[in-house]
Amino acid sequence: MPPTRTSTARATNREPSSPSTSRRPASRPGASPTGVRTSPGSGTTATTRTVRRSPDAPATVRRTERGPRPVQASVATHLVVGLVAAVATTVTVPLSRSLAHRVGAVAAPDERRIHVRPTPTLGGLGMLVGFVAAFAAAAISGGYVATFRSVLEVGGILVAAVLMYAVGFLDDVREMSAPAKIAGTVLAGSVLALTGTSLVVFRVPFAGFFVLSPDLAAFVTVVWVIGMTNAINLIDGLDGLAAGIVAIASVAFFVYTLQLDDAGLLAPGNPAPLVAVATAGCCLGFLPHNLHPARTFMGDGGALLLGLLLATATIAVGGRTRDPFSGSTFFFFAPLVIPLVILGVPVSDTLFAIIRRARRRSGLATADKGHLHHRLMDLGHGQRRSVAILWAWTALLSAVAVYPTVTGSGDAFVLLALAGCALLLYTYFHPGLRR
Repeated sequence: MPPTRTSTARATNREPSSPSTSRRPASRPGASPTGVRTSPGSGTTATTRTVRRSPDAPATVRRTERGPRPVQASVATHLVVGLVAAVATTVTVPLSRSLAHRVGAVAAPDERRIHVRPTPTLGGLGMLVGFVAAFAAAAISGGYVATFRSVLEVGGILVAAVLMYAVGFLDDVREMSAPAKIAGTVLAGSVLALTGTSLVVFRVPFAGFFVLSPDLAAFVTVVWVIGMTNAINLIDGLDGLAAGIVAIASVAFFVYTLQLDDAGLLAPGNPAPLVAVATAGCCLGFLPHNLHPARTFMGDGGALLLGLLLATATIAVGGRTRDPFSGSTFFFFAPLVIPLVILGVPVSDTLFAIIRRARRRSGLATADKGHLHHRLMDLGHGQRRSVAILWAWTALLSAVAVYPTVTGSGDAFVLLALAGCALLLYTYFHPGLRR
């Protein structure tokens, strides 16, 4: 993305003593950013100040003074785009089932799989169509002028999505090797990084801000994409599980981006809200076909696609820099923690799988039945209850991450902790009580 140019007239609105927050190190450990940010391509200037409400207040209030901003999509426009994604996905999935039978992309029951009848695995194609349809609807809606001003970045997201699904499609049809899939994922992540969606600046709690070089930013972006795609692929083991978890996480992240925008901390044109709401719509449109007993699976194509879209949304949130690799950034309310907490279920499942396979000295790509959903079923939960429990965990973790950003208060953590304990007790003891 080209460097930002700010006119002289706008430049006079800046505070000389306050450099850009995306480049300024924190003045003290844990300090909140204060200063002026200029959004790429928008020619606007925003001044953000952090003010304590009282000495005892744990939360901060951010007051933003900014000049005219490009037309931003309203919540209603976002919801319409999400609805377009859902409808397009729902309509396309039956066609993908026919294609799956034609090309032999059908998962037969075996000792590793839980389903009991052959099931087509190209449902992810419907989600890809839904995602592209959502972007098309956004382009003609008039509410995303600032977003589509960066044709290179938007085009990069679409190309990366198509590439990522193509890798999964080939794996669904003809069993690709693990190195080949990783190579395809690296390619898709590289497209994101080179077209503007990359982790350039991030804030680490109590350590300030870190600006990555273009090469390191591209590397970190690719690693993030690999992590997200594998996390979603591994959790896709029960009917409706992955689609439901990603839907909940996407909605939570969408709400989070709206809070950033309301606070003036989201640069005009940032694609994160659009990607998040489109991803949620795709998942909700796919779920009716995937709930137990599933009529179709998303396959590796769908799982890798959803992982890439989550990676894109989480990378894109925050401020931007003037670097040619201009991507995104940092998480203002809970830096780097928000996506990891919201996606706590697939992330923890991935970490456990890595540890488990390392102890057994088996390959990291070796499939097993030790995932969280398998353990829940071993405890006596059926498919539907196991899925509902993991959905509930995702919703709870999302609430923990997003609620304080909405209210500016951390009081809710007490109730959320109690809800978490109740859910934990239900998870482990309910099957025994039933018997």
